Amino acid sequence: MLRSLLIALCLLIAAPLHAGSVPSELEKALASFQAEGTKGWGFTQSTRSAERSLAERFDPSKPEYARWSLLQKNDRAPTEDEVKEYKDMLTRRTRGQTAPNVKDQIRPDTCEPLGVENGRARYRFQLKPGGDDDKSAEHMVVTFSLHEATGTIERVELASIQPFSPMFIVKIEEARTVITYTLPDETRPTLLQEITVRVRGRAMYFKSLDEDMTVTYSDYTPPPAKKP
Repeated sequence: MLRSLLIALCLLIAAPLHAGSVPSELEKALASFQAEGTKGWGFTQSTRSAERSLAERFDPSKPEYARWSLLQKNDRAPTEDEVKEYKDMLTRRTRGQTAPNVKDQIRPDTCEPLGVENGRARYRFQLKPGGDDDKSAEHMVVTFSLHEATGTIERVELASIQPFSPMFIVKIEEARTVITYTLPDETRPTLLQEITVRVRGRAMYFKSLDEDMTVTYSDYTPPPAKKP
């Protein structure tokens, strides 16, 4: 279920380009890009940080309220109380809003080509605020890596360029999120592969907000067949 956070949650041609010129191939790739990957597939989501680990399964063939299930917590089978707590958490999250897609926050006029390497072209953008209370966007940049052969966004990096305070008494020294996707082939489309998050900061001058977290996606299964 960390997809909803993220997402708080989201390039081409070898010839040199002037800043602000977005190539048509990138525009096409971004138009179909989904930060959460291709929808409809089942998968296992494994989250790991210094304090905890969690393994969850998403099954789109089940009713909406039962699509997420807890497989493991801290590398062991969950207790009955933990399963109940997990289900309660899902109920609360279901009521929340969909996480914003970072592509909707890019400023096209700031498009900056960073070069092409191994068939991957990278472009960097500054961001516009996602809302009236967004105090982070002006301190962040996003870099998209486009796999030229397939026209697929393969990697997204959202990183801070300077320390900032998203809210009172909170100071973020460093923030970085990297999202990678599998490349499409004849058997399946592009799918979410891994998310890494690194945060360094403090709250109220003494409470550490440091966090390193990795979320991996595996055991994908095709969308359920449509009923005739």
